[in-house]
Amino acid sequence: MRAWILIMLLVAGGCRKEEPPRAVPVSLDGALELQLCSFNIRYEGDQDRGWKSWPNRLDRVLATVREIDPDVLGVQEALHGQVADLWASLPDYRFYGVGRDDGKRAGEYAGIFWKRDRFEESESGTFWLSDYPEQPGSRTWGNSVVRCTSWVRLVDRSSGRGFYVYNTHFDHRHQGSRERAAVLIAERIDARTHGEDPVVLLGDFNAVENNPAVAYFRGTQVKLSGRTVDGWSGNFSDPFDDRNPDRRDRRTLHFWSADRTGWAKVDHILVSQGAVALDAGIFRAPTQRTQPSDHFPVWARVSWPASTDGENTATLLTE
Repeated sequence: MRAWILIMLLVAGGCRKEEPPRAVPVSLDGALELQLCSFNIRYEGDQDRGWKSWPNRLDRVLATVREIDPDVLGVQEALHGQVADLWASLPDYRFYGVGRDDGKRAGEYAGIFWKRDRFEESESGTFWLSDYPEQPGSRTWGNSVVRCTSWVRLVDRSSGRGFYVYNTHFDHRHQGSRERAAVLIAERIDARTHGEDPVVLLGDFNAVENNPAVAYFRGTQVKLSGRTVDGWSGNFSDPFDDRNPDRRDRRTLHFWSADRTGWAKVDHILVSQGAVALDAGIFRAPTQRTQPSDHFPVWARVSWPASTDGENTATLLTE
């Protein structure tokens, strides 16, 4: 039934006459300021019953999204029906993503939502974390589960500034595949069409900050496949770590326990050079049974200052 809901949304979106999106200036000086969120929403399965079941926690997921109020939201583990539920319930957002098993609707999505009034989609795509990145469902690096990365280029309607968002979900067991995935994603980011645009990387990396598959993005010298290599030249930063360098209760994967203690922060937001971390945190519902997922979502507010060449000065558009 929910598959038909999403189909009807797509059809309706193509047929109905929509009001033109309204440009919403966030920064008067032309800076690109973004509220970001990465949220593993937990796939819908028969093993999750009662308060853990998707029908019983959909409202909690939506309430969490509304509380964080992201301009851009990356979700992991979202099955097609869950995507349909979220999209139908978030009419102020647009969405891009595909099922990882067939590049259509089968399997989990690493999908991206963004505020429709604020941004226009310029480009989008998905690649698979394997030796055959254009082949849907491919896996060749020892991981038993198919993994992929979806991405979009968005343009801020008020300022005209473009930026890229990549959303991924690394393997939960195979370290070698996580390391190779990091290298592939870095290569794809380096090859983006608009190389000057800022980049946001969201995802459940199934790895903590000092794992080589995460540290590589931050330019740290790491061991990949047993060989010491320099970190990626992109040298991303982590807004959460920038704003909370000494915080010890970093756990995001809590397995429905709501336990916030420890270093098990496997959900990350990474941003390209020049970004200023304005704020960042981990969103936690107050009790075990009010958790929307078995992961705590992470969020960050970041800003890339306006260009000094005058090309990105904000333009206020009348509504």
